[in-house]
Amino acid sequence: MKFTNLTKFDMGLAKELKEGTKKSHSAAENTKFVRGFLKGVVNEEEYRKLLTNFYYVYSCMEDLISKTNDPLAKILQKYQSKLDRTNFLEQDLRYYYGPMWRNEVSHGGSEACKTYIHRLNEVAEKSPFLLISHHYTRYIGDLSGGQILKNIAQKALQPAKGSGLLFYEFPRVPDAKEFKDGYRSDLDSLDLDDVEIRALVDEANYAFKLNMYIFDEIQGSASKSFWNILWGYITGN
Repeated sequence: MKFTNLTKFDMGLAKELKEGTKKSHSAAENTKFVRGFLKGVVNEEEYRKLLTNFYYVYSCMEDLISKTNDPLAKILQKYQSKLDRTNFLEQDLRYYYGPMWRNEVSHGGSEACKTYIHRLNEVAEKSPFLLISHHYTRYIGDLSGGQILKNIAQKALQPAKGSGLLFYEFPRVPDAKEFKDGYRSDLDSLDLDDVEIRALVDEANYAFKLNMYIFDEIQGSASKSFWNILWGYITGN
């Protein structure tokens, strides 16, 4: 990835991430898949694809975070027992696919998903502090707009009570606002220079793009040539 021009940052990291990703956040909300989702237009096949891809993304990210020794990224480990999604995604996949669900999703996710995972592994190897950007993008989103999507999916899919939507459940986070305030405060406490903050904001914007590629692929709007270009950009080939 190429980072944009350096800027003097005067706000804490959490605020910089919020302000610096506003355009990407809006773009994600305006993908065809998310626009339809927000209108209640979501079917079980699309939702299963979303869960399958997120299962691989979250299991990868959570594994990398649990193993990191990076002094900055280690702050994320403080939250993982409350945020981990892998187990909940497994339960949702079991609900939609049945007891043999692992066989149904053994392909390892879509091409967009594999691109996302490649980036997570690359970051963990070369610049592990950038895992903060991916963590922020996914989990804060899940605790915020994700709760709106849960209610919409409940009405659209009408799963059995207590099943099928566990991905959006955070039983270890009784007060989402209090939790997010503490999370943001911890991000702001990190000792970062302007170069590192710029890198984190840029990576968060890229995380939004990786999510958008998954959404677009579910809708069948990502072209093969686009994926070839994207993969070459990420791998340097």
